[in-house]
Amino acid sequence: MYKILKAEELTTNIYLMDVEAPRVAKYCLPGQFVIVKIDDKGERIPLTICDYNREKGTVTIVFQTVGASTQKMADLKEGDYFRDFTGPLGEPSELVHEDNIDEIKKEKILFVAGGVGTAPVYPQVKWLHEHNIEADVIICAKTKSLIILEDEMKKVGNVTIATDDGSYGLKGMGTDAIKELVNNQGKKYDRCVVIGPMIMMKFTAMLTKELGIPTIVSLNPIMVDGTGMCGACRVTVGDEIKFACVDGPEFDGHKVDFDQAMKRQQMYKTEEGRAMLKLKEGDTHHGGCGQCS
Repeated sequence: MYKILKAEELTTNIYLMDVEAPRVAKYCLPGQFVIVKIDDKGERIPLTICDYNREKGTVTIVFQTVGASTQKMADLKEGDYFRDFTGPLGEPSELVHEDNIDEIKKEKILFVAGGVGTAPVYPQVKWLHEHNIEADVIICAKTKSLIILEDEMKKVGNVTIATDDGSYGLKGMGTDAIKELVNNQGKKYDRCVVIGPMIMMKFTAMLTKELGIPTIVSLNPIMVDGTGMCGACRVTVGDEIKFACVDGPEFDGHKVDFDQAMKRQQMYKTEEGRAMLKLKEGDTHHGGCGQCS
């Protein structure tokens, strides 16, 4: 059992929790995720790690209520417990390897965080800050009330805010903020990391490709089971089949087939769609062993 030490609503339908999970906290790195279960019958929910404290043995998660399981999670309070809190899973961000630190220090890095995607961006920017590497961060959302972790992010990075309706910061989407920084302010970047809704990552990657900025995206939004066995997060990257949960969640954003991934997302929501995907994709429908039934 894993005790919830802190539970708060950051904004409408978006919640933050600090969970007592010493083993996960000891080994996790930015970019990785955990799988949580409320009880024995609960759904497995993959969530990217937002922060961690190795000394206190705590891991911070942020999630949005999108269905019955996440709504049940939102109803949990300080002092309640998760039945399972499994991790760390997935590959760490390629930016946070100690043996690569000298090369990373030479780069100008831009992060673009959309909505709840701000949560997995934060630990990467924080890690870089702790290693004396400065990064620019765009936090974007539909409106001011949906901006999260702004104060925390400003302590570790150079933050630009963008809202679709112009209620806070620049008026426009993340792509408009990138154009402002690059075209109007003359910023140059060696790398961009984009985390947010699939459609947001698609169009951001399209822009950065035009601008010649290598781009990493996180495909955590398409995960369901988190082990590669369900086939939900199967994605084409270049000419290869990958699974976000076992091969990622981060991939080259200029090689991801976003249209295919989003179409699969919609099909996977129905029993008929899942059956059709399994029939069409055969052994490549699953990750891991690729042979489970």
